[in-house]
Amino acid sequence: MAKIIGMIYWKKLPKEERKTKIQNALKANVNFAKDTSLGYPASKLDGKVFFDADFLKDAPVLQTFVANPNHIGCHTLGDSESAFKGTHELEKEVLNVLAVDVFKSKPNEFDGYISPGGTEANIQAIWMYRNFFMYKKEAKLEEIVILASEDTHYSIPKGANLLQLDWLKIPVSFENRVIDKTALEEIIVKAKNNGKKYFIVISNMGTTMFGSVDNPEDYITILEKHNVAFKLHIDGAYGGFVYPFSNENSTINFSNPNISSITIDAHKMLQAPYGTGIFICRKGLIENVLTKEAQYVEGMDLTLCGSRSGANAIAVWMILFTYGPHKWFEKISVLQMRTQFLCNELDKLNIKYFREPFMNIVTIHAEFIPKEIAEKYDLVPETHNHENKWYKIVLMNHVEVQHLTTFIDELKASVYA
Repeated sequence: MAKIIGMIYWKKLPKEERKTKIQNALKANVNFAKDTSLGYPASKLDGKVFFDADFLKDAPVLQTFVANPNHIGCHTLGDSESAFKGTHELEKEVLNVLAVDVFKSKPNEFDGYISPGGTEANIQAIWMYRNFFMYKKEAKLEEIVILASEDTHYSIPKGANLLQLDWLKIPVSFENRVIDKTALEEIIVKAKNNGKKYFIVISNMGTTMFGSVDNPEDYITILEKHNVAFKLHIDGAYGGFVYPFSNENSTINFSNPNISSITIDAHKMLQAPYGTGIFICRKGLIENVLTKEAQYVEGMDLTLCGSRSGANAIAVWMILFTYGPHKWFEKISVLQMRTQFLCNELDKLNIKYFREPFMNIVTIHAEFIPKEIAEKYDLVPETHNHENKWYKIVLMNHVEVQHLTTFIDELKASVYA
């Protein structure tokens, strides 16, 4: 409960106050339906397809969707497009909650934005650090390298390909998905001998397949031992709205001086519309991806995507301020209990699985799951071929105990058969 007491920005707001705040924010924006705005290559959504129905007055997120504000740029740094200043302010409120109250940044010591997803947010981090090393340390492209585990999300090799960087894949233990520190040190030493001097580290807070959480200190200790320059990014795209709430002793946040940026996805656990990620970094870094050529944009374009929907930011704002911290802790606690229920049932059947103790993903050895059961319950395989070794179950909000009980009963019948 200490975490909840220490909240600065996050609180639960009543329905009418939430609605009023969003409506006031929209009033502070340009109104394409009424204002004479001649210079913007934008408008409200097409009136032949989308219309201002009466029910929208009680649906502020849908009102924002129709109003179509552009949240181009980074609203924590410098100026932003004044035509959309109202909803920009609500995006900043979201970032304050996440950066300060959840991930322990000091107020006004971070930058960030609501991105079109975790993939972009991870690539944004790699791009930012690549440029930091090239601009501030005069690094050559071939001297920079990415370090990340073999369980890391595919956005990392995608970013490596886009940014023309090598990715060094760190092996993990098959059973407990922990980084092999011996192999990690050998890989770092070999990289140094091959001319790599600058390391961009991606540490996972909830991998996509296993929900496994890397210990950032595994990277930090070895990199410092070998006296190499590095920047550390936390990919919390899945775990960012789970792990900090289930593990109250977590230090995977900005209280660790070696952690410089974090990705979170709102379209997973937070149940925001798809295409809603979040990128947060310490002050003094995001300037390295300034696109100076975007001079017609008021303020600075510091993001990979450029234009982005303000409706996604308002959706996140609505969710956070509808729940408040107490209700969110409660929601995560319920999911943890359901996850533990499933694990207890699997233990009774002597079925092997992996579960990170503070996460709500259970990944089961494929040998215990008949194909017809996997298909019936939409279990996700590690790979879609005959070599698959794992199936995962994600305990999302819609997964009730009765769903789990039915699944277990069928699994039990197949085991005893």
